Amino acid sequence: MKKLIEFKNIVKDFDGHLVLKGIHLDIYENEFVTLLGPSGCGKTTLLRILGGFLKQNEGQVIFDGEEISNVPPYKRELNTVFQKYALFPHLNVYDNIAFGLKLKKEAKDVIEQKVNRMLKLVGLEEYGKRNITQLSGGQQQRVAIARALVNEPKVLLLDEPLGALDLKLRKEMQVELKRIQQEVGITFIFVTHDQEEALTMSDKIVVMKDGEIVQVGTPIEIYNEPQNAYVATFIGESNIVDGIMKEDYKVVFEDKTFDCVDFGFKPNEEVDVVIRPEDIDIVDEKQGKLRGVVKSTLFKGVHYETIVETKIGTSITVKMEVKKEDPVINEAAKEKISANDFFLDIEDVQNLTPMDIIARSDAQAWNDETDEFVGIPNIVYTIKEEKGSYPVEFSTSKGTKITVNMIVKDENRKINQEYGEEIFAMNFFKKVDDVRESIAIDTDLKTWANASAYDLENGNPVEITDVIYDFDPENIVPGNYTVTFRTQGYEYKIGTTDYHEEGKVVGLDFNPEDLHIMKKMGTN
Repeated sequence: MKKLIEFKNIVKDFDGHLVLKGIHLDIYENEFVTLLGPSGCGKTTLLRILGGFLKQNEGQVIFDGEEISNVPPYKRELNTVFQKYALFPHLNVYDNIAFGLKLKKEAKDVIEQKVNRMLKLVGLEEYGKRNITQLSGGQQQRVAIARALVNEPKVLLLDEPLGALDLKLRKEMQVELKRIQQEVGITFIFVTHDQEEALTMSDKIVVMKDGEIVQVGTPIEIYNEPQNAYVATFIGESNIVDGIMKEDYKVVFEDKTFDCVDFGFKPNEEVDVVIRPEDIDIVDEKQGKLRGVVKSTLFKGVHYETIVETKIGTSITVKMEVKKEDPVINEAAKEKISANDFFLDIEDVQNLTPMDIIARSDAQAWNDETDEFVGIPNIVYTIKEEKGSYPVEFSTSKGTKITVNMIVKDENRKINQEYGEEIFAMNFFKKVDDVRESIAIDTDLKTWANASAYDLENGNPVEITDVIYDFDPENIVPGNYTVTFRTQGYEYKIGTTDYHEEGKVVGLDFNPEDLHIMKKMGTN
């Protein structure tokens, strides 16, 4: 197959922000190529550079053996179909399709032959005289495709052309686009963020992320052999768990060793293990390679989406006492000061500093007229390494004072020997406005509770993935609330035609070839 397009080290930035980071890509004649990725990954920018609507900062664009970076769009042997079709509302279907041919001053009979051929190709033979505004979205898209193809380009560029259609029309047009591409026999380059579109139509998929190409392959290769967790997650449903590649053909996850078909990793290298939902079978608990509990079952029409939990994360629950804002007012100094009671572990007392006390109590003072913050230079307290309540007094240089309590308790820590984890968190006090004004409540709750988790074996931090609470942050009122922090458990999404009742203990079975082992993102 002849190489038609070469992108060589394409770099593009907008106002100093790199959008494309050295793209290398070859595209061949008669291929249906899809640039797939989330918004902002650079796929449309790359398409616009090929179309001549943008100029790259670095690199070369080779088209049919010639460098075309300085060739204007109208001289390039390609046409573009955009999401907004840009049809002429004052022209009928026939004249919209014929527009480019008339600009080229082709003979009237030639134009008629070419337009009629395009009308037949896109299934609009009876619509030539129809006004554009009388067509449906799908029909308008067909006209836009016909208008582009009638100029006989070597390449058709399609920038998310199905995005404006409803689901039924979109599925129909996926089939139609592939049929049209095969019939006209030219290269189609299609941009989308929709994985189903890419899998349905493409000969080759180019998966992009943050201005870089992550993987190139056929739909089957991309789906069955993703190169990393990003591709596996973006293309279809995936279960991704942390694993260790013990040796060739042996992978460890969930503290068990399994056979696999992968090799070439370093001994004991950390990896991601991907198992597609359709590759897991739910069996009797005694027959499974893993054992778990059915957490939920959702009917999807032709199958059940079943979630099985094989490991519950290590968790700890604390109390959050929420109070009204009740600052001390010093009218003479025109100042206000506020602070919260707070908890301390006995082991933290020895290294306690005034800055720690200010941070943990959320102590702050401000000018009542200007709302500007005022310093709190004076902190008076006496504390022992014993359980109890100890007063601490904060005061400004103008004598505005407030007293709160430091409450010393034993550590609030849970150890999970089964999973080799420990988790720590503290009870805490907050004001109503602190909670209501939080823009990242999960993160703030972790910070306020000083929540953290560690691996018992090596002391490395363990991520707290779940923050569970019993209140609505935006409408919280004074009172006592519970907050639970939990490390990551293991859940598997499974596609099955059988119904499994929630709470049932089951086994999970899979074959060595169902385990797809890949390097961690960011590793070489």
